Amino acid sequence: MLILAIDTSAAASAAVLSQPSTDCPSEVLASFETTETNTHSEVLAPGIDSLLTEAGIAGTELDGIVVGVGPGPFTGLRVGIATARTLGFVWGIPVHGVMSLDAIAWDVMSERVRGGRAASGDGGFCVAIDARRKELYWARYTAAGELVDGPQVGTAETLPALPMHGAGAGLYAERLEAVGARVDPGFAERRPAAASLGAWAIRVLGRGQELLSTTPLYLRESDAKVPRQMKGTPAS
Repeated sequence: MLILAIDTSAAASAAVLSQPSTDCPSEVLASFETTETNTHSEVLAPGIDSLLTEAGIAGTELDGIVVGVGPGPFTGLRVGIATARTLGFVWGIPVHGVMSLDAIAWDVMSERVRGGRAASGDGGFCVAIDARRKELYWARYTAAGELVDGPQVGTAETLPALPMHGAGAGLYAERLEAVGARVDPGFAERRPAAASLGAWAIRVLGRGQELLSTTPLYLRESDAKVPRQMKGTPAS
């Protein structure tokens, strides 16, 4: 299996991953990730072109594309999803969606495996990223990494009292800890990355399960408002 993974729910990132067989772990052949959160449209297409060149792969050789569908900002998600859909159409390959928070969950589970704690029987964990407006996008997972709740959006005080991972958790660490949550310092700045998103997708497909559609998970309305004149309402 050979896939291109894209995520623009925070910064723009992309990766090419390979899995020779279901018995083998996936391998990242090439990847890139920006540190900016407002340059998606400028850097994504050139970045994808460069990483395919680095991996020595043509787009038509890919088995599919997976793209993070959020939750995240409107503009960022649109860039990533539109790019994935366009490339899928041009190359004639399928395009699937993955919840972006699953990328961080994959990182958490990978770290737990390395530490021998992959399914310790505890109460699970949460992943949280910044949703602006003093809120968080979050999801809850079992100790074995299975999604049980989310994605949702809310203030820090509404999240479960569980271990917290992700840049949103780091941003509101004091408020989360005040309600009993425990912020993992090793993941306090972690954002969704395409390489992890692709690895999660390969895991799902390897289990014979289906991925999501490419419909974006906005969770709330856009901050942008249509001017009254455009709505046909006379200005007062």
